[in-house]
Parts: sequence; C-alpha cells; structure tokens
Amino acid sequence: MTDLTLVGICGSLRANSTNRLLMQEAARRFAPATFIDADIRFPLFDEDIQDSDGIPAEVQLLSDQIKAADAVIVVTPEYNKGISGALKNALDWISRTGGGPWRGKPVAIMSAAAGRAGGERAQNMARLCLNPFRPHVLPGPEVMIAQTGDQWDADGRLTNEFGAKLLQELMDDLRRVAESNRA
Repeated sequence: MTDLTLVGICGSLRANSTNRLLMQEAARRFAPATFIDADIRFPLFDEDIQDSDGIPAEVQLLSDQIKAADAVIVVTPEYNKGISGALKNALDWISRTGGGPWRGKPVAIMSAAAGRAGGERAQNMARLCLNPFRPHVLPGPEVMIAQTGDQWDADGRLTNEFGAKLLQELMDDLRRVAESNRA
C-alpha cells in the first residue's frame, strides 16, 4: 500500500462533535496515511481583508495542504438545512488562493446529523459549493449518519453497522482513486 496524505476538513468547529468523530473514523479506515486535521478557524471572508492584507497565512496553509494531499475528506454537519458557515467560509477563502488546489483532487463527502436524514441537504450543498473548483468528488456511497448522538461508543468508534460498511466502502474507493492518480 502506498503511503498517502489525507486532509480532513470538518465543518463543525466543536471539539467533541460527531462530525469530528466521523472524520477520525474515516481517517482510520483510509489508513495507512499521513492524516492532516485541517483548521478552518479563519476570519470571515472579506475582500477588503484580502485587498489590504492578502490571503491570511492559515488560509494559504490549508490551500497548500489540499494541493499537496493525495485525497481530501469533507465532513459536514447540517445547520438549518445547509453546510455550516465555517465550512462555507473556508471554501470561499480557499477559492481566492492561486494554483487550483482542488482541481482533480479526489474528495469524499460525508455527514452526521441529529435528524433522520443524516445531513443529506448539507451534503448536496457541499457538492454544489465544491463543483466550481473541479475536484474529483466521489459520487458515493453516500455516508449520512442519522441520529448521530446514538451512533458512537465510548471510544469514539462508529457503532452503526450499515454506516460503518458504507464508510469503509467510501474510504476504499477514495484510496483506490488516490493511488491511481499517483501511478
């Protein structure tokens, strides 16, 4: 197996969010790989900031990490039927960096949400927001962990068997695409 680099972007900033647990579970299932847990605590996008100060260093860092990565996972909660403001803000900032970091990059999208649908609307919105950057977004399987508060054990491992099966399949597919891009 090739040693790959995987970047994880979690749309929830909360340290103990179930979306962060899902991201960590996905990284374990993608392994072996160097895993980078991206920090998206950026200032609010404001073109005046860009014009006066340039791209913030933390934004450029994540853009560079995405560009250098073999694959990216985007994990999004569903807030008010869409992606989080933090995730949208990060995508907006990264779009202002040069070099097209997303172009052709294998990307897997997944979500965890308290509702019955598991973040389906947020995943659809995330796909729409990523499309202009022209990544290789895997079409599925769609991993949506519903009623997420009840789906994890004390060690932070996913207990939902169907969700775990889909997540493993998605991570296997992501690894296959990433390895074929390296060949």
